[in-house]
Amino acid sequence: MFKTMSNIWKVADLRSRILFTLFILLIYRIGSFIPVPNIDKSVFEQINESGVDLFGLMNTFSGGALFQFSIFALNIFPYITASIIVQLLTMDVIPKFAEWAKEGEVGKRKLAQITRYGTIVLALIQGYATAIGFNRQYAQEFVLNANVATYTMIAIVLAAGTAFLMWLGEQITERGIGNGISVIIFAGIIAGLPGHARTLYAELLLDTDQLFLNIVKLVLIIAAVIVMIVGVIFVQQGIRKIPVQYAKRVVGRKMYGGQSTHIPLKVNGAGVIPVIFAISLLMFPVTIAQFWANTTWAQWVIQNMSYDKPLGLVLYVLLIIGFTFFYTFVQINPTQMADQMKKNGGYIPGIRPGKPTSTYITRVMSRITLSGALFLALISIIPVVFGKLAGLPQSIQLGGTSLLIVVGVALDTMKQIESQLIKRHYKGFINK
Repeated sequence: MFKTMSNIWKVADLRSRILFTLFILLIYRIGSFIPVPNIDKSVFEQINESGVDLFGLMNTFSGGALFQFSIFALNIFPYITASIIVQLLTMDVIPKFAEWAKEGEVGKRKLAQITRYGTIVLALIQGYATAIGFNRQYAQEFVLNANVATYTMIAIVLAAGTAFLMWLGEQITERGIGNGISVIIFAGIIAGLPGHARTLYAELLLDTDQLFLNIVKLVLIIAAVIVMIVGVIFVQQGIRKIPVQYAKRVVGRKMYGGQSTHIPLKVNGAGVIPVIFAISLLMFPVTIAQFWANTTWAQWVIQNMSYDKPLGLVLYVLLIIGFTFFYTFVQINPTQMADQMKKNGGYIPGIRPGKPTSTYITRVMSRITLSGALFLALISIIPVVFGKLAGLPQSIQLGGTSLLIVVGVALDTMKQIESQLIKRHYKGFINK
């Protein structure tokens, strides 16, 4: 392990990528403490001290930026929501988008540009909703000199912060290590761990009346975390190997093919993206409802669409399962895979090339993706359910989703580092 770490710093390109990623994350953390103008932070501090929960999930993913109401308060969620909308529109909803999706790298750049524009629009809407909602629901003096101009300025600042985060994420993806958006969310969750530890200490160990029972709870929490980490790693690393045989063919004086190989299909091919998508989409109507926080329907949305309420929890599970299938089949197209195998003289033993191969791959992918989707949903809701039963604070109930994202992003990043080391004949993390 230590030898591998030393090997990382010996590779100039890898070293520069890691240092660049750390530098970007430092900028992100500094920005999380820069407050939005015309906000009375003392009101927010009083609300937090009173124990009122303000979008605890979004605050956890933003590393506390929402409770600070900093320029990064919206985090990267508008970008994620815009990405979902654009990807859904490429499914033959808008013919032009579907055409761009098939154009390769050029089409991807066009769709990425549309996603950026959509991010700004959604960030402005959420910026207005957040400022107006907090000012109406919690304290009329939260926004100083509340008027249209002030709300507009706050929305523009928040949208600019989201746009800057989007740009930082793209820089990490291109010049750093890992998927930039996931790494930023990862950093936000890690930054909140000390606060969660203090909350656990205050809730469990300072209560001398039930000290023994609380110690038992703490031990069970630690054991559950270890089991979940092992489970996440096991499923994230799990693959289904589909055997492929290539026929021999002679080209000129050389013979090609004849070898046996396999197609590795991951049990959870979508990674942690479905969880991030589900959270973002679930929180969007709640944010919009803040516009009309005093109306009956808005209160119903705020109270029932939360992930810790029965309806919100069911929607959360369904969204995770749906996005797991959607994202997996967007990444892997069985029809294209079957056509490519047929062109190269490959076939799956016992399966005819062409349409039967595509059908077989689709069936296998559907089965393993269902297992991965159910696992993602289970890991996400178990801490919520047991946290409610044990009376744990909401920040601890978020542990399943946060843990899933942290472990998933860490594994993906480690794989990228390992691939860089393998190119230079070094041994990597995964095989250690």
